[in-house]
Amino acid sequence: MPNIYLSPSLQEWNPYVDGGNEEYYMNLVADAMEPYLRASGISFTRNSPDMSLRQAINQSNMGNYDLHLAIHSNASGESSAGRNRGVEVYYYPTSEKGQDFAETLATNFSELYPNPEKVRTIPTTSLGELRLTRTPAALIEVAYHDNLDDARFIRDNINAIARNLSKSVADTLGVPFVEP
Repeated sequence: MPNIYLSPSLQEWNPYVDGGNEEYYMNLVADAMEPYLRASGISFTRNSPDMSLRQAINQSNMGNYDLHLAIHSNASGESSAGRNRGVEVYYYPTSEKGQDFAETLATNFSELYPNPEKVRTIPTTSLGELRLTRTPAALIEVAYHDNLDDARFIRDNINAIARNLSKSVADTLGVPFVEP
């Protein structure tokens, strides 16, 4: 049975433009993914909101996972706060399977996101969940939570985002995606 590590954001200090925070909404997405993953025969382990990022990475590295999925929402720097939109999917540049996973996430997410031309994959060595995990990993920033339209997109599409991410996991693992 395929097995993944789900790592929704631990950033409770990262506020949404109109209320709530990144940790809260990304955990709602992960909660909504669970029935899709179970129906598709994919087992999973999740981080816990009371963990540090280091603890989540250590937990991922202690298991035998096929993929590590970090689920985040993005924020612009102070000088451009609220003006950016889009979806970024990061992967570690030397991880071929991580890159394949990121590209599948981006391709599928472009079907959901209202501006598909703003969905892109980005190689990086700076993110711990990509650099320090043993398992092929991708980190998705599902939209900009400091942009009102993107924050609404996230809030109004929790289940659709969860379904989309779950389908990408199934596609990457080569298992049929099954609706719960």
